[in-house]
Amino acid sequence: MARGQGPTVRRRRLASELRRLREAADLTIDEVGEKLECSASKVSRIETGHVGVTPRDARDMLALYGITGDEQEALVQLAREARKRGWWHAYNEVFTGTFVGLEADASSLRAFQALLVPGLLQTERYAHAVIRALRPDAEDAEIRRRVAARTARQELLNETPPPEYWAVVDEAVLHRVVDGPEVMAEQLHRMTVVAEKPNVTIQVVPFGAGAHPGMEGPFLIMGFPEQADPDVVYVDDSTSSGLYLEQPEDVRRYALMFDHLRAAALKPDDSVDLITEAAGRFAEKAAGTGSVHKLEPRTQ
Repeated sequence: MARGQGPTVRRRRLASELRRLREAADLTIDEVGEKLECSASKVSRIETGHVGVTPRDARDMLALYGITGDEQEALVQLAREARKRGWWHAYNEVFTGTFVGLEADASSLRAFQALLVPGLLQTERYAHAVIRALRPDAEDAEIRRRVAARTARQELLNETPPPEYWAVVDEAVLHRVVDGPEVMAEQLHRMTVVAEKPNVTIQVVPFGAGAHPGMEGPFLIMGFPEQADPDVVYVDDSTSSGLYLEQPEDVRRYALMFDHLRAAALKPDDSVDLITEAAGRFAEKAAGTGSVHKLEPRTQ
């Protein structure tokens, strides 16, 4: 499937178009709800993409807005396609909101993390330790399920065509010991291996860079191939389902932040060298404690 053709992006595109057509018809959400004998809340949730819209509801709304013929049929078909299930529905108890669906359809992903290795780069053992720390009361089965879901997400980088993935991390990520030196050595080595993919760039903001825009917190900018699908900024928040920013001024602000972070970071090759050195130090510590660790070769 071509990038930008998944159900989540199609639902988002349909929601935007329905909102535009309602406003062009000079109707309020309350008026639409009254005429279609449904709640205004339902109309609002459809327009914000929080719920899907059935083909029948889409047809009724479009007829109310004066849209007929081929244009109506094209949008009703979009409603049908938006109701298809993506692979992530198998993990619906893990993935909430639209994040994974948007990520799966993005043609570009620009990520910043200050404390942790980004999810798409995490090893299973690192991910298990992180999820366990974030959810200390969770059952072992839930932790394993969440690790499996995160691992499934990572297949995104191997798709054809894959998204362009650019990750910037603070140097602190390389020093924060998650579950011991063996796990850290494996994790950092994994980052160097993934960095060799032609669609992946990894940079490290060194401690010497001082204060930087990313100190506000982690974020991800998702870009899409179609002009009809504007960029989305996802601001990570472990206490909720995250914050989605779509207003042009918000997206521009985060794009500028990311540009400043890239400028403050070491060059990609130098970043990989720094990660490799850190992985080596952790491997030495693991060997000193008697841990057995075998690193996979970097050449793919």
